[in-house]
Amino acid sequence: MKIAVIGAGGVGGYFGARLAQGGHEVTFVARGRHLAAIRERGLAIESALGAATVRCAATDDVAALPPVDVAMLCVKLWDVQATAPRLAGVVANGGVVITFQNGVESPEWVAAALGAPHVLGGIAHIGATIREPGVIAHTGTMARLRVGAFPGGPVDRAAAFADACRAAGIEVEHVPDLRLALWDKFVFLASFSGITSAARAPIGVVRSDPDLRAALEAAMREAWAVGRARGVALPDDYVAKQLAFVDGLPAAMRSSMLNDLEAGFRLEVPWLSGGVARMARESGLAAPVHATLHAVLKPFAGGRAG
Repeated sequence: MKIAVIGAGGVGGYFGARLAQGGHEVTFVARGRHLAAIRERGLAIESALGAATVRCAATDDVAALPPVDVAMLCVKLWDVQATAPRLAGVVANGGVVITFQNGVESPEWVAAALGAPHVLGGIAHIGATIREPGVIAHTGTMARLRVGAFPGGPVDRAAAFADACRAAGIEVEHVPDLRLALWDKFVFLASFSGITSAARAPIGVVRSDPDLRAALEAAMREAWAVGRARGVALPDDYVAKQLAFVDGLPAAMRSSMLNDLEAGFRLEVPWLSGGVARMARESGLAAPVHATLHAVLKPFAGGRAG
């Protein structure tokens, strides 16, 4: 299978390397010193699941990519709308783009640029970062993908990609209702990220403080209500189950957005809490907790340079 990995960070770098190990023809899109290192030394993976170094084609020009079977779109949310129209040539021979962003809106943005038959959705469960240019460090042992089509979308292409991942030794699930799976993650992630970042505290502090715990629960209920209003079949007991899940997390667990905030990096809050608040308004609902979280974090959303 011919695969383009657009954004060779933690998610794209790790899973792209594993697919290359499995014999697939992978091309990475990266930038700056990371791109230079991949070209010079290959892309290295440090992982308890097995270290590896793969040598693949690499470029910084999305528009120069040849047609592929699958393009894994692993850029940050703020880059999706600018990148999507440049992928027309990549899917020219019937290829598909699989979106791997946080949030729930990027598949819609890509479909608007390329057409719904060219879009699948993906969810990555992994802790991985660029440790240094050309090196991806995988934390822990979780490395799992979920992929699927949206209603009326190319189910067969989702199944083919899942088969390719399994053959490469990647844990993967072909999800029958990808929209539900995206919202299942989004409701929790937007709330967890927003509360921990606003409080500058890990989940142990949040869950043990009555006021912060109540705020987390209220945030999840707001996002759950928005999903239900948009026709997503989130279960009635969703929030209760997520709170039970929160109680089982390591006390020191932090959201990646909190890490980005403290490091001075750009934040995805406009599409997480900000997205919940905006979609709530569009649905005629109120989301005061997420609106407040967005307002509190918005001054830091551009990173230190912003």
